Amino acid sequence: MKEKYGPRLLKWAKRLAWSGIAAFLLFLLLNRIFPVPDNVDYSTIITDNKGEVIHAYLTKDQQWRMKTELEEISPLLRKTIIEKEDRYFYYHPGVNGAAILRAMTKNIFRMKRTSGASTITMQVARALEPKRRTYFNKLREMFRACQLEWKYSKDEILQLYLNLVPYGGNLQGVKSASTLYFKKNPDHLSLAEITALSIIPNRPSSLVMGKNNDKIVEERNRWLRKFAADKVFTEKEIEDALDEPLNATRQEAPKLIPHLAYQLQKNGSDIIHTNIELNTQLKIEKIVEDYSRSLTLKNIRNAAVVIIDNHTHNVITYLGSANFYDTTDGGQVNGAKAIRQPGSTLKPLLYGMCIDEGLLTPKTVMTDVAVNYGGYAPENYDKQFNGFVTMEYALEHSLNIPAVKGLQWLGKDKFIQALSSCDFMQVRKDQKKLGLSLILGGCGSNLQELTGLYTIFANDGKYIRPNYTKPDTTRNAVISRKILSPAATYMINETLSKVNRPDFPLNWQSTERMPRIAWKTGTSYGRRDAWSIGYNKNYTVGVWVGNFSALGIPELSGANVATPLLFRIFNTIDYDSDQEWFTQPKDVEVRMVCSETGMPPSDHCSSTVTDYFIPLISGTQTCSNQEEMAVSPDEKMSYCKTCQPESGYKKKWYKIVSPEIQHYFDEHHIMYVQIPPHNPNCERVFAGGAPVITFPKNGAEYLISKKNPEPLQLTCNVGNDVGKVFWYIDDKFYKAADVKSKQFFIPAEGPVKISCTDDKGRNRNIWIRVKYVNL
Repeated sequence: MKEKYGPRLLKWAKRLAWSGIAAFLLFLLLNRIFPVPDNVDYSTIITDNKGEVIHAYLTKDQQWRMKTELEEISPLLRKTIIEKEDRYFYYHPGVNGAAILRAMTKNIFRMKRTSGASTITMQVARALEPKRRTYFNKLREMFRACQLEWKYSKDEILQLYLNLVPYGGNLQGVKSASTLYFKKNPDHLSLAEITALSIIPNRPSSLVMGKNNDKIVEERNRWLRKFAADKVFTEKEIEDALDEPLNATRQEAPKLIPHLAYQLQKNGSDIIHTNIELNTQLKIEKIVEDYSRSLTLKNIRNAAVVIIDNHTHNVITYLGSANFYDTTDGGQVNGAKAIRQPGSTLKPLLYGMCIDEGLLTPKTVMTDVAVNYGGYAPENYDKQFNGFVTMEYALEHSLNIPAVKGLQWLGKDKFIQALSSCDFMQVRKDQKKLGLSLILGGCGSNLQELTGLYTIFANDGKYIRPNYTKPDTTRNAVISRKILSPAATYMINETLSKVNRPDFPLNWQSTERMPRIAWKTGTSYGRRDAWSIGYNKNYTVGVWVGNFSALGIPELSGANVATPLLFRIFNTIDYDSDQEWFTQPKDVEVRMVCSETGMPPSDHCSSTVTDYFIPLISGTQTCSNQEEMAVSPDEKMSYCKTCQPESGYKKKWYKIVSPEIQHYFDEHHIMYVQIPPHNPNCERVFAGGAPVITFPKNGAEYLISKKNPEPLQLTCNVGNDVGKVFWYIDDKFYKAADVKSKQFFIPAEGPVKISCTDDKGRNRNIWIRVKYVNL
């Protein structure tokens, strides 16, 4: 018998093996020719820092199809679905042959379809490629199931099933159902909730959550008892599930943080995990809405807020407008991203960079007087000048002229490069167009960028790009750039945290238990934007208040409008905090400086103050604001070394007053000691300190009426030791005059040369162009 059947069995075995190989090769060929259509269009969902869905968007085919991630498939969810739908899911290759034979037998004997044999994999194939129920399509479904098993793991196939299973209407996927029915993620569903959801796909039209809850509970309990009979769950678990009520009804999809959600969904990801702390977000939304409502009587209608956690660099609150659904005031405009003029908010960075360059220290004295840089004449906010001011005073009072001077000393290109390094995109785009006015807001920026910039002061001068998502999929890898030294950062922090400032609110109740913060305000040109950005060791908060229509409001300013909201926010998120303040770095030391110049004192300095400085970087030149002069006994004439007599004179110390400050003192009637006029018989020609012609402006063009020509004024600034000046027009002597007097002349048409010589022989020339026109 063995010799008779042995060769025949071997022959059949070979045929079977070759058939299997051929079938496998045919499957691979068909799989390549007809790939499985597994491109699923999911709803974009936005989650908070805890993973809860806070905003969702419909798919292109208007379905709620939220993607369930693998980690959201809890063991309870997995066990329940597999037990109900396909208990042999992990053991078959996509098609359960035994189940097919069983179903065919039942259907044949009962003469109708009473049992199905679709596995979870086959149901996924049907959902990916819906077809009419025919025997051919059933074979196609089996082939697609095999393709899915070949391409994906069992857990990934189960994930696909949970993402595609229909729940009636335009709901697909367990995450969509759990979110819109139970307001929770799938991994938080109970056994009763999972079972209730699992029966809806069998009869989605008759088992509608919220309408047919009694029928759903009845069917749910039937399955729970079946689970109990099969000992799938413990008696206690089944008993708790049976007793659980079903009060679910379909809810609206969450639509929180709409501005940030709209910005992030352009990224194209299915799930975007933000760092938003929902409780803080909702509190700030209420505060901003109430505060904005109180400003409507002043015709100020909108506000925006961004909050960054300084420890994690996460954006935890993002508010683009006071009310997204306020269509009358443009609530859907994203005020946190809109490009606006930043006002004075860039000044702390400028002064910090000047400190690092050794140009300034907090007590360095600067001049706040009228200046002109090639036709650009900046003014202070109050149109006034302050004469001598320290750097910290200029920053505390947000003076414009010292800031423009600081930018000229530092170099605008270096400052623009620093802003570009801090992701100021509009500044980077316009860098070739920008001038000295950028420090006063003459550039484009937004609240996101400014709030991110101010985090450097809470992070030892390092700029770390804020994280909007985790991990931040909207940008490149974490970027950390050193913008300022810890020493410069500390000096700026100390200046901005002082309370004896003009922008400090008078209402003590708003600051009674507020944590210590540093803050800076800003107001754009035309009073269109009010800024206030504050920080401490925990948070950086950026506030913008204004109108999206760019309407200027006389009452709008950073100090009066934006800062009270900033303080309210800090009182909410960091109330009564005892957090330590920033500690003094090792490379910051204290020295005595002259109170009149901010420089290390010389032997003749009578008043000194303490000042921070950076060893080997801050300036070490001693104070030289006084000069010893040889004068006549009656102090009416001064001598230089050339004309100084052998006797009949005395020595006296005089303070050096620059021409611009001398002019300021004269205009404000401030007394100062003038150096007596120089010896008129002296033949020496002095090289430095020539007069500065303040009007007309060098290189300017002046239009004069032909009918009624008006003369041009001649003015200049001279040194403290000059008593007389001589004017020349086109190299012809015009007039000698006292330094404080104003002269006038009518110029000829065309280019005109104007010269001014002082009584020491020092000369200055300028050129202007004159055109006579019919006015």
